[in-house]
Amino acid sequence: MARRRQLYEGKAKILFEGPEPGTIVQYFKDDATAGNGAKSGVITGKGVLNNRISEHLMLRLQEIGIPTHFIRRINMREQLVKEVEIIPLEVVVRNIAAGSIAKRFGIEEGKRLPRSIVEFYYKNDALNDPLVSEDHIIAFGWACPHDLEEMTGLAMRVNDFLCGLFAGIGIQLVDFKLEFGRAWEGEDMRIVLADEISPDNCRLWDTQTNEKLDKDRFRRDMGSVKEAYQEVARRLGILLEEGNSTEHKPTDTPV
Repeated sequence: MARRRQLYEGKAKILFEGPEPGTIVQYFKDDATAGNGAKSGVITGKGVLNNRISEHLMLRLQEIGIPTHFIRRINMREQLVKEVEIIPLEVVVRNIAAGSIAKRFGIEEGKRLPRSIVEFYYKNDALNDPLVSEDHIIAFGWACPHDLEEMTGLAMRVNDFLCGLFAGIGIQLVDFKLEFGRAWEGEDMRIVLADEISPDNCRLWDTQTNEKLDKDRFRRDMGSVKEAYQEVARRLGILLEEGNSTEHKPTDTPV
């Protein structure tokens, strides 16, 4: 086991120095938060499930040509990713009204939107991640017009693919949050998908019953959060056996 230097700790993950220049070890925690940390808790095994689900979805997206930071999974809780310069924006794609958009516009939750909507939020917990316009983004230098066009195009491609993938296993992709970063490839800098894709940052509803299979179960005190994540993993064909959720501590990052 190689002890690596910790670079950053967020609400759901810890980042460690990678084994080679330009790489990062991403460790998935069991911590759960809502309301930018206003509510917190621990869901035993969540990190293991999110690691596997995100790995599976990132690999599937790579197969259709979506550039991502994902390199490989290291163990039950860790994956090796490319070091990227994170763009300080959350890119949210919405297909069905839920959460903040339903409240903002008085739309009944569960109503399908006339078209998929892309929204941008400034990544700043102290400001509660405010909704921002493209003019804000360009004026404050968070991204240039080309970056915005690239991120929007990639987000819609991800949406099209994941909607089909989840529909095939009886799940509606209601909405989801993506993060992007800038990575060097040779002499060129390109935009790549970063962070994770899991029930932590997707709203996933059963197609037949509208049962929530995502983090809303934690946000709304519905219970059975781990079981919902397990159900998503089971339908994706990657459900883990019980008892494998604590193989590695965050201070040990074997590579």
